[in-house]
Amino acid sequence: MARMPSAQRREQLTEAAIRTMARDGVAKATTRAIAAEAGVSLSVFHYCFESKQALIESVITTLTDHSVTVVREALRPRATLEETVRAGFAAYWAHVRDRPDEHMLTYELTQYALREPGFEHLARRQYELYGTAYTELIEHLRGSSDLRLRVSVSVLARYLAAVTDGLTLNYLVLGDESAWNDILDTVTAHIAGLVA
Repeated sequence: MARMPSAQRREQLTEAAIRTMARDGVAKATTRAIAAEAGVSLSVFHYCFESKQALIESVITTLTDHSVTVVREALRPRATLEETVRAGFAAYWAHVRDRPDEHMLTYELTQYALREPGFEHLARRQYELYGTAYTELIEHLRGSSDLRLRVSVSVLARYLAAVTDGLTLNYLVLGDESAWNDILDTVTAHIAGLVA
């Protein structure tokens, strides 16, 4: 096995954990299964992660980064604010369609953390990450456009996180792609109405 910097090894194990958890579920994703998925020994796993909590926090952070990265890349100023916002949501939506198991895993991680004694703070951390990610995206947009918000950044960030969360779960449950464009138009129009 080739030597690899610790940070890179943690990233490798986190991605292996995401694949394993998405395939088998959080409860069945043992450290042995994750190490096997990554192609490393169990001792390497324990060297990189001191606890299951640390691993789950890394998984939550990485899953959030996966989604935020595609939105950030799509979120560049267009002719209108509506077009800009829609492009961000469209990029996120494409990510949900391409990786439904990853998005389903985010909900499973929340429920697991809420039910597992001592892990509750990870569910809170997960939703704080969502708020932080939206705050950064809003500030990024404000930096490239002259936007004045009708609500505070923190309120808009939590609102966007709640709307995205609900839309994602709705799609994962119903699988109805035909309604997505109309829903996206409605959400985009409403968000644009919160900006002067």
